[in-house]
Amino acid sequence: MPAGTAAAGKAKSAICAACHGMDGNSTDPQYPKLASQQASYIYRQLVLFKSGVRKNPIMLGMAMPLSNQDMADLAAYFSAQKIMTGVADPKQVAMGQALYRGGDRATGVPACMACHGPDGLGNPGAVYPHLAGQHAQYVNAVLTAWHGGDAWGTSTHALIMPTIAKRLTSAQIAAVASYIAGLHTAAPIAPNPSGVNAAAFAQGTTP
Repeated sequence: MPAGTAAAGKAKSAICAACHGMDGNSTDPQYPKLASQQASYIYRQLVLFKSGVRKNPIMLGMAMPLSNQDMADLAAYFSAQKIMTGVADPKQVAMGQALYRGGDRATGVPACMACHGPDGLGNPGAVYPHLAGQHAQYVNAVLTAWHGGDAWGTSTHALIMPTIAKRLTSAQIAAVASYIAGLHTAAPIAPNPSGVNAAAFAQGTTP
Protein backbone atom coordinates (compact mmCIF):
# COMPACT_ATOMS: atom_id res chain seq x y z
CA MET A 1 0.00 0.00 0.00
CA PRO A 2 1.49 3.37 -1.00
CA ALA A 3 1.54 6.19 1.54
CA GLY A 4 -1.70 8.13 1.13
CA THR A 5 -2.59 11.66 2.20
CA ALA A 6 -5.98 12.77 3.52
CA ALA A 7 -5.85 16.08 1.63
CA ALA A 8 -5.37 14.32 -1.69
CA GLY A 9 -8.04 11.81 -0.78
CA LYS A 10 -10.57 14.53 0.03
CA ALA A 11 -10.06 16.03 -3.42
CA LYS A 12 -10.77 12.63 -4.99
CA SER A 13 -13.69 11.65 -2.74
CA ALA A 14 -16.59 13.46 -4.43
CA ILE A 15 -17.49 10.38 -6.47
CA CYS A 16 -17.74 8.35 -3.26
CA ALA A 17 -20.05 10.81 -1.51
CA ALA A 18 -23.27 9.81 -3.28
CA CYS A 19 -23.30 6.47 -1.45
CA HIS A 20 -20.89 6.86 1.45
CA GLY A 21 -21.37 10.52 2.39
CA MET A 22 -18.91 13.41 2.10
CA ASP A 23 -17.36 12.53 5.44
CA GLY A 24 -17.77 8.77 5.10
CA ASN A 25 -20.97 8.62 7.15
CA SER A 26 -23.51 7.20 4.73
CA THR A 27 -27.14 8.08 5.34
CA ASP A 28 -28.45 5.05 3.44
CA PRO A 29 -27.87 2.00 5.68
CA GLN A 30 -27.34 -0.34 2.74
CA TYR A 31 -23.99 1.40 2.11
CA PRO A 32 -21.24 1.05 4.72
CA LYS A 33 -19.83 3.92 6.71
CA LEU A 34 -16.19 4.51 5.75
CA ALA A 35 -15.42 7.11 8.41
CA SER A 36 -12.91 5.87 11.02
CA GLN A 37 -12.32 2.68 9.06
CA GLN A 38 -8.69 1.59 8.95
CA ALA A 39 -6.85 2.86 5.89
CA SER A 40 -5.32 -0.56 5.28
CA TYR A 41 -8.76 -2.17 5.23
CA ILE A 42 -10.29 0.41 2.86
CA TYR A 43 -7.33 0.05 0.52
CA ARG A 44 -7.57 -3.73 0.57
CA GLN A 45 -11.28 -3.70 -0.25
CA LEU A 46 -10.78 -1.31 -3.18
CA VAL A 47 -8.11 -3.65 -4.55
CA LEU A 48 -10.50 -6.60 -4.18
CA PHE A 49 -13.28 -4.71 -5.96
CA LYS A 50 -10.97 -3.62 -8.78
CA SER A 51 -9.69 -7.17 -9.31
CA GLY A 52 -13.20 -8.61 -9.22
CA VAL A 53 -12.39 -10.85 -6.27
CA ARG A 54 -15.04 -9.04 -4.24
CA LYS A 55 -18.14 -9.02 -6.41
CA ASN A 56 -20.10 -5.78 -6.64
CA PRO A 57 -20.98 -4.26 -10.02
CA ILE A 58 -21.25 -0.71 -8.65
CA MET A 59 -17.92 -0.83 -6.85
CA LEU A 60 -16.23 -2.58 -9.75
CA GLY A 61 -17.07 0.40 -11.94
CA MET A 62 -15.92 2.86 -9.28
CA ALA A 63 -12.65 1.07 -8.51
CA MET A 64 -11.53 0.26 -12.05
CA PRO A 65 -10.23 3.78 -12.88
CA LEU A 66 -8.41 4.15 -9.57
CA SER A 67 -4.64 3.85 -9.34
CA ASN A 68 -2.96 2.39 -6.28
CA GLN A 69 -2.15 5.95 -5.20
CA ASP A 70 -5.78 7.02 -5.62
CA MET A 71 -6.91 4.14 -3.43
CA ALA A 72 -4.32 4.94 -0.78
CA ASP A 73 -5.32 8.62 -0.72
CA LEU A 74 -9.03 7.80 -0.43
CA ALA A 75 -8.26 5.34 2.35
CA ALA A 76 -6.24 7.98 4.22
CA TYR A 77 -9.05 10.53 3.92
CA PHE A 78 -11.92 8.35 5.07
CA SER A 79 -9.93 6.76 7.88
CA ALA A 80 -9.28 10.25 9.26
CA GLN A 81 -13.01 11.09 9.49
CA LYS A 82 -15.03 10.46 12.65
CA ILE A 83 -17.76 7.84 12.49
CA MET A 84 -21.22 8.70 13.77
CA THR A 85 -22.42 5.75 15.81
CA GLY A 86 -25.97 4.46 15.77
CA VAL A 87 -28.26 3.03 18.42
CA ALA A 88 -28.75 -0.65 19.12
CA ASP A 89 -32.23 -2.13 19.38
CA PRO A 90 -32.73 -2.64 23.16
CA LYS A 91 -34.43 -5.96 22.46
CA GLN A 92 -31.32 -7.21 20.64
CA VAL A 93 -28.65 -6.05 23.08
CA ALA A 94 -28.53 -9.10 25.37
CA MET A 95 -28.02 -11.62 22.56
CA GLY A 96 -25.81 -9.30 20.53
CA GLN A 97 -23.54 -8.48 23.44
CA ALA A 98 -23.26 -12.14 24.44
CA LEU A 99 -22.14 -13.07 20.93
CA TYR A 100 -19.82 -10.13 20.48
CA ARG A 101 -18.10 -10.61 23.83
CA GLY A 102 -18.38 -14.34 24.39
CA GLY A 103 -19.32 -16.05 21.13
CA ASP A 104 -21.35 -19.25 21.10
CA ARG A 105 -19.41 -22.21 22.44
CA ALA A 106 -22.11 -24.69 21.46
CA THR A 107 -21.74 -23.92 17.75
CA GLY A 108 -18.06 -22.97 17.72
CA VAL A 109 -18.60 -19.26 17.12
CA PRO A 110 -15.73 -17.22 18.60
CA ALA A 111 -16.23 -13.89 20.31
CA CYS A 112 -16.24 -11.05 17.77
CA MET A 113 -14.05 -8.98 20.06
CA ALA A 114 -11.25 -11.54 19.81
CA CYS A 115 -10.43 -10.08 16.39
CA HIS A 116 -12.28 -6.78 16.29
CA GLY A 117 -11.48 -5.63 19.83
CA PRO A 118 -13.70 -4.96 22.86
CA ASP A 119 -14.58 -1.51 21.51
CA GLY A 120 -14.95 -2.68 17.90
CA LEU A 121 -11.94 -0.71 16.68
CA GLY A 122 -10.46 -3.67 14.81
CA ASN A 123 -6.86 -4.67 14.23
CA PRO A 124 -4.99 -2.77 11.48
CA GLY A 125 -2.02 -5.15 11.47
CA ALA A 126 -4.22 -8.16 10.72
CA VAL A 127 -6.56 -6.05 8.53
CA TYR A 128 -9.55 -6.86 10.77
CA PRO A 129 -11.91 -3.92 10.25
CA HIS A 130 -13.32 -1.31 12.58
CA LEU A 131 -16.92 -2.39 13.30
CA ALA A 132 -18.20 -0.03 15.99
CA GLY A 133 -21.00 2.21 14.73
CA GLN A 134 -21.46 0.48 11.38
CA HIS A 135 -25.01 0.34 10.02
CA ALA A 136 -26.89 -2.70 11.35
CA GLN A 137 -28.52 -3.23 7.95
CA TYR A 138 -25.15 -3.38 6.20
CA VAL A 139 -23.58 -5.73 8.77
CA ASN A 140 -26.66 -7.95 8.62
CA ALA A 141 -26.50 -8.10 4.82
CA VAL A 142 -22.80 -8.99 4.74
CA LEU A 143 -23.07 -11.67 7.44
CA THR A 144 -26.13 -13.13 5.70
CA ALA A 145 -24.25 -13.26 2.38
CA TRP A 146 -21.31 -15.01 4.04
CA HIS A 147 -23.74 -17.40 5.73
CA GLY A 148 -25.12 -18.23 2.29
CA GLY A 149 -21.71 -19.09 0.86
CA ASP A 150 -20.38 -15.76 -0.43
CA ALA A 151 -16.68 -15.06 0.12
CA TRP A 152 -14.29 -12.26 -0.81
CA GLY A 153 -11.56 -14.56 -2.10
CA THR A 154 -10.20 -18.03 -1.41
CA SER A 155 -7.30 -17.25 0.92
CA THR A 156 -7.30 -18.40 4.54
CA HIS A 157 -7.83 -14.79 5.64
CA ALA A 158 -10.79 -14.34 3.29
CA LEU A 159 -12.52 -17.49 4.51
CA ILE A 160 -12.40 -16.66 8.23
CA MET A 161 -15.70 -14.78 8.35
CA PRO A 162 -17.67 -16.97 5.92
CA THR A 163 -16.73 -19.97 8.05
CA ILE A 164 -17.94 -18.24 11.21
CA ALA A 165 -21.08 -16.78 9.61
CA LYS A 166 -22.28 -20.23 8.48
CA ARG A 167 -22.63 -21.14 12.17
CA LEU A 168 -24.86 -18.18 13.01
CA THR A 169 -28.65 -18.22 12.92
CA SER A 170 -30.56 -15.34 11.32
CA ALA A 171 -31.60 -14.22 14.80
CA GLN A 172 -27.99 -14.16 15.96
CA ILE A 173 -26.92 -12.22 12.87
CA ALA A 174 -29.61 -9.61 13.46
CA ALA A 175 -28.71 -9.27 17.13
CA VAL A 176 -24.96 -8.89 16.70
CA ALA A 177 -25.45 -6.48 13.77
CA SER A 178 -27.68 -4.30 15.95
CA TYR A 179 -25.21 -4.44 18.84
CA ILE A 180 -22.35 -3.39 16.55
CA ALA A 181 -24.34 -0.38 15.30
CA GLY A 182 -24.57 0.98 18.84
CA LEU A 183 -21.07 -0.03 19.95
CA HIS A 184 -18.81 2.89 20.78
CA THR A 185 -16.01 3.88 23.11
CA ALA A 186 -17.35 5.35 26.32
CA ALA A 187 -16.68 9.07 26.81
CA PRO A 188 -14.37 9.87 29.73
CA ILE A 189 -16.14 10.93 32.91
CA ALA A 190 -15.67 14.63 33.62
CA PRO A 191 -14.00 15.44 36.95
CA ASN A 192 -16.19 16.75 39.75
CA PRO A 193 -16.45 20.56 39.39
CA SER A 194 -14.58 22.35 42.17
CA GLY A 195 -16.79 23.36 45.05
CA VAL A 196 -19.81 21.35 43.90
CA ASN A 197 -21.34 18.88 46.33
CA ALA A 198 -21.17 15.59 44.39
CA ALA A 199 -24.28 14.06 45.99
CA ALA A 200 -26.38 17.16 45.41
CA PHE A 201 -25.03 17.52 41.88
CA ALA A 202 -26.04 13.93 41.06
CA GLN A 203 -29.56 14.57 42.36
CA GLY A 204 -29.88 17.78 40.35
CA THR A 205 -30.41 19.98 43.40
CA THR A 206 -27.39 22.27 42.96
CA PRO A 207 -27.99 25.80 41.65
